[in-house]
Amino acid sequence: MSKGNFKLSPSDFAFLWEECKRCFYLKVARGFPRPFGPFPKIFNLIDNEMKNYYLNMRTEKIDPEIPAGVVKYSEQWVESKPILSTQFGASCYIKGKFDTVLQFDDDTYGVIDFKTSRTSSGHVSLYGRQLHAYAHCLENPAGSAFSVSPISRLGLLVYEPDKYGFVSKDRVALEGAIAWINIPLDKKGFLAFIDKVLSVLTRTEPPPAHPECGWCRYREKSRKSGL
Repeated sequence: MSKGNFKLSPSDFAFLWEECKRCFYLKVARGFPRPFGPFPKIFNLIDNEMKNYYLNMRTEKIDPEIPAGVVKYSEQWVESKPILSTQFGASCYIKGKFDTVLQFDDDTYGVIDFKTSRTSSGHVSLYGRQLHAYAHCLENPAGSAFSVSPISRLGLLVYEPDKYGFVSKDRVALEGAIAWINIPLDKKGFLAFIDKVLSVLTRTEPPPAHPECGWCRYREKSRKSGL
């Protein structure tokens, strides 16, 4: 296996990496991703409406725990310069599209993601990896890629619908609470995580499948049946 410059997607840091290292390896190192599954259109609609609604809004109107500033940028592609690991003799770069970036009044920036429905405490650290990846790209851009610096805050803005009703004669709406979840900034910890990722990607053979990975079980059953 060639120890080249692996392309990493921030979205894979949340669940694919955690669900199955073998599936992660096959996607990144061998170009063999899982098939795309269906994703309900309503979640994309809510996500886009939230981004559009908050763009250019002062953060004080959203949540008092967010530092004073403005919702500045939405859905921009970012790409990092190569991250070299001398330990594993390989490098990687990160490329993806962030949700939203805030510009604070002290000339620092924050990266946030919008989430619909309750976010469990166990998932917050996984989303934190994703946000750290965007922050790294913004502070260490490749060439002329979009960038802002320094990043001082990461967080999630979570909308949890819990009520449905009429707002006019022929219009209804979903009503729910909005909550800010701060994610501690740990840039050294994120680079240590990238080293762990490269320790898997530079293997000569795929790592073992996670015992609960449905995709790997399906592939194994298919191979054994000869189908």
